[in-house]
Amino acid sequence: MNKSVLNKYLWFAFFAIAMAFLESAVVIYLRKLYYPEGFSFPLNPIDSLIGITEILREAATLIMLISIAILVGKSRVERFAYFIFGFGVWDIFYYVFLKAIISWPESLLTWDILFLIPFTWTGPVITPIINSLTMIIISLILVYFKNKNIKLVSFKFFIYLLIIGSLFILAAYLEEYLQYMRQEFSIFQMMSINDKVIKYASEFIPQSFNWFLFLSGVTIQVFGTGIFIRKNLKPIN
Repeated sequence: MNKSVLNKYLWFAFFAIAMAFLESAVVIYLRKLYYPEGFSFPLNPIDSLIGITEILREAATLIMLISIAILVGKSRVERFAYFIFGFGVWDIFYYVFLKAIISWPESLLTWDILFLIPFTWTGPVITPIINSLTMIIISLILVYFKNKNIKLVSFKFFIYLLIIGSLFILAAYLEEYLQYMRQEFSIFQMMSINDKVIKYASEFIPQSFNWFLFLSGVTIQVFGTGIFIRKNLKPIN
């Protein structure tokens, strides 16, 4: 990996870490307002305006990461690689800052709300960290091979496996919450952020995490990465 690429990774990492601090700061403010005695499930109901603002804030975060990746990367492969690298660094340091400032989470198995788009994702803290580490490693592999100036072999197949694995992981994050919400609302009703939906959602208490779905998704991604590495290390006749 040449010096130019290393500099890009370094500055993108600084950017993602700074974003992580801003995100953790917002969460700390919200927890001081809504959970002065400490964050826990069931959630305290929030105003619908706050709920919409949180969703838009998450969307803005994704746009920021995508924008920098587009500016830094020279090709679609590099842009994708830089995006997942930034996402992974951002997510890991988000928890690093929360732990350093408010001593949360108590452990890697502590439940958390991970994301809100398109619906609420829940899971133990260790799960997004595993995903983030996977994304960082995949990013480094992609940029390494791309900068060898060779045509990437089996790239489309690799991306398909990443997507399939991601769908398994997403299902694990959404499964229990959607089962709970579907008792009262349709999918379309859940997408309308109003006080009734928020109040019912706030009473959700995660009970179990589908580790089989999650680990299946991670395994598919790791398997796809292994095949991709093997194919691209193979001498071209």
